[in-house]
Amino acid sequence: MTTRRNFIKKTTAGGAALTLGGLVYPYSVKANVLGANDLINCAIIGVRSRAKAHVKAINADPNAKILYNCDVDDVIIKKHNIWCENTIGYVPKVEKDFRKILEDKDVDAVFIATPEHWHAPMAIMALQAGKHVYVEKPCSHNPYENDLLVAAQKKYNLKVQMGNQQRSAETTIKAIKEIREGIIGEVYKGQAYYSNNRKSIGNGKKVPVPNTLDWKMWQGPAPKETYRDNVHPYNWHWFRTWGTGEIHNNGTHEIDICRWALGVDLPNSVTSFGGKYAFQDDDWEFVDNQQVTFAYDNNKFITWTGHSRNKMKPNMPGRGITIYGTKGTIQLDRNFYKRYDLNGNPIAFDFEKSTSATTNTRGEGGLDVNHVGNFFDAIRKDISLRSDIRDASISTMLCHLGNMAQDANETLKVDRKTGKVLNNEKAMKNWKREYEPGWEPKL
Repeated sequence: MTTRRNFIKKTTAGGAALTLGGLVYPYSVKANVLGANDLINCAIIGVRSRAKAHVKAINADPNAKILYNCDVDDVIIKKHNIWCENTIGYVPKVEKDFRKILEDKDVDAVFIATPEHWHAPMAIMALQAGKHVYVEKPCSHNPYENDLLVAAQKKYNLKVQMGNQQRSAETTIKAIKEIREGIIGEVYKGQAYYSNNRKSIGNGKKVPVPNTLDWKMWQGPAPKETYRDNVHPYNWHWFRTWGTGEIHNNGTHEIDICRWALGVDLPNSVTSFGGKYAFQDDDWEFVDNQQVTFAYDNNKFITWTGHSRNKMKPNMPGRGITIYGTKGTIQLDRNFYKRYDLNGNPIAFDFEKSTSATTNTRGEGGLDVNHVGNFFDAIRKDISLRSDIRDASISTMLCHLGNMAQDANETLKVDRKTGKVLNNEKAMKNWKREYEPGWEPKL
């Protein structure tokens, strides 16, 4: 029978301490060391939507348990607890302040499904407290955080997996293997796309904060703003203070697979075209339709086509990837693999054994079980992560560069070693954000 293990090894180096949000975590904190069949105790932070997929994936492992549900909204917590009782048969402990969870030595891993401005600061704090981290994409709100999170993982030597779960799709893994073997010749283009028909978010009115919501903690590292009625719980995605736009919200997934298929990292240049075309008088702050091109050596390139508010049916699915090679083409999404010859004739099809949702806000399915399972295997057996943060951060950086190119309204030349934009002060103003005093992440 699985039992709790002793805390017998340290996996972080000694040194100074990080102070963030009122807590101090010494670098010498000890992480829990697990055996191959040991129980992994988890905490889920942010439980409204995507967390449902996390719960099911964690529950699929017989030696994993959810100790905590954490959210700053009492209404969301109440609904989630009922859902947990009905879905997994028990209700984890409830905590509104995630920092108290980080103090609990029984917690081995945290799953972060909060708004995006929290992802990197919270992940860094979790690492500092000796926890392994599964963080939803994007792993950062800005490039500065991107670099900092990678440095934190290296410093604390714990597992950090980003939630770009298509990396764990058997059909996609098969496609990458075949591409490396030359099945479609030399690959030169990756096409990533997403389409939806999002409605207007209106013009927010300043209203009293609901007494069920801890608005101060919800904002955390972001500069304080007055509560408005069109931000929480979902539309924060379209505000720059908290979100990062559609290219991060959904494009991270497909851009990541294109990069993997082409075998490339940071690009030489980035160009973006787009604008806000629908509901121009609402509070949406990003472009709602965008075309980005990432250029590489040897004439390789990746394109991202994002239509937040304009669907194309029936020929264009809601999301997907097409990889072009000199001898054929491979089309992928979360559930299938399709290969074609140069005339567009189908040659081979394959499908995932368990389907995953593609365009709803949960995105749950078989890929979550695979991806979380890989995370747990990496913790127990020290095997490779399928989306180690060192690699996942590169795909996140491409999305940051796409936004920066759009804002600069010109093609950006990129330092391929650092991701920084060359000779463009206007673009580099978006490298780092302003933080609420006391909340800026630092190492």
